[in-house]
Amino acid sequence: MDVADLGLPVDVPSTALFTDQYELTMLQAALKAGTADRHSVFEVFTRRLPEGRRYGVVAGTGRVLDAVENLRFDADVIGFLRERKIVDEETLEWLAGYRFSGDIWGYPEGEVYFPGSPIMRVEGSFAECVLLETVILSVLNHDSAIAAAASRMSSAAGERPLVEMGARRTHELAAVAAARAAYVGGFATTSDLAAGFRYGIPTVGTSAHAFTLLHDSERDAFRAQVDSLGRGTTLLVDTYDVAEAVRTAVEIAGPELGAVRIDSGDLLLVAHRVRQQLDELGATGTRIIVTSDLDEYAIASLAAAPVDAYGVGTQLVTGSGHPTCSMVYKLVARATSADLEAPLVPVAKKSSGGKTSIGGRKWAARRRDAQGVAEAEVVGTGDVPAALVDHQLLVQLVKGGEVVGREPLDAVRDRHAAARAGLPLSATQLSRGEPVIPTEYVQGLSGN
Repeated sequence: MDVADLGLPVDVPSTALFTDQYELTMLQAALKAGTADRHSVFEVFTRRLPEGRRYGVVAGTGRVLDAVENLRFDADVIGFLRERKIVDEETLEWLAGYRFSGDIWGYPEGEVYFPGSPIMRVEGSFAECVLLETVILSVLNHDSAIAAAASRMSSAAGERPLVEMGARRTHELAAVAAARAAYVGGFATTSDLAAGFRYGIPTVGTSAHAFTLLHDSERDAFRAQVDSLGRGTTLLVDTYDVAEAVRTAVEIAGPELGAVRIDSGDLLLVAHRVRQQLDELGATGTRIIVTSDLDEYAIASLAAAPVDAYGVGTQLVTGSGHPTCSMVYKLVARATSADLEAPLVPVAKKSSGGKTSIGGRKWAARRRDAQGVAEAEVVGTGDVPAALVDHQLLVQLVKGGEVVGREPLDAVRDRHAAARAGLPLSATQLSRGEPVIPTEYVQGLSGN
């Protein structure tokens, strides 16, 4: 497979068609109406967290920046749109020269968020900004869901490392994004080599049950693996009889055996038995890694078990029951005309059914108590209160069409750990509950 097919940084394909058709038909209609050039402000937010979750995690920002940079309507894309008669020739001509030249602000990646948080703000002409809606939401909804699940799992795991191993449980491209989001949320490594190549995430992996079954005996399989990968390898010990496998593993690798992996059974009970057996055989430094459809609740239940690391797949890449964050991309302010000096006016959807929104360009700040613990997410329009000026959350990501907010993934990962640590202790409880801090709205003197 060509590297470009993986979404990797060689001949990166255009992201222009990662969108819904109505973005282009709105553009066509706005061009004809003369409203396409009106300065507009769009914001990404969610009205609620997934049921029972205490906080959300902003993830995917770096991928959004890549998507914005690579949103180009090249000849092939224009040809497709023309053939399907998606939009008219005037619109195709406009699209052929498309380059986003506006500004994007957002919560820094890895930060936590709450209902109503203006996670990302996109400003520019209506025409420029409306084309970004679907791709931005696609990235943020997926990655933030995975990162939130990863954060809960890493919190439950404490100091024990987590391995992301969900590639076989999701789409091949989603797997790469999921590994990145999991790393943001606190996972230490991934089994996905494309994620390692694309994002520099540490990769791990040794063998599956098929390798044991390939050989005439479990002993032969273990010897082949140790001869090839060294005594520090991880041997999978639950293909047949666990106790016999552990005994054989230590006989072959000696007390220097790196780790054993358990992938089935009553993990709590089996882990205790394996730890006792390893110690009795002198392999006191051999680690125990457990896998088998783990989620944050299963990980928490193993807190007292002699386990050294966890491998998580299915539940992670599906957001542990919440595969999306229900983020939306809404127009909150627009100019009264295409004149560059025209004032902005707040706009908002006012329909019933729980889908109302608040108009006006927003700022956001996190108010903290005397101990530095977060006590409220404050969102407002107009001037920022003096007491909150130094606690604002949005940072500039794109300025005049140029990306200015790209940063190393390890910095993002560290930010999330710090942001989670700054929340009240109840944020890490796995029991269902409301957001750990409330969102307070401050209406300023100006909606701009």
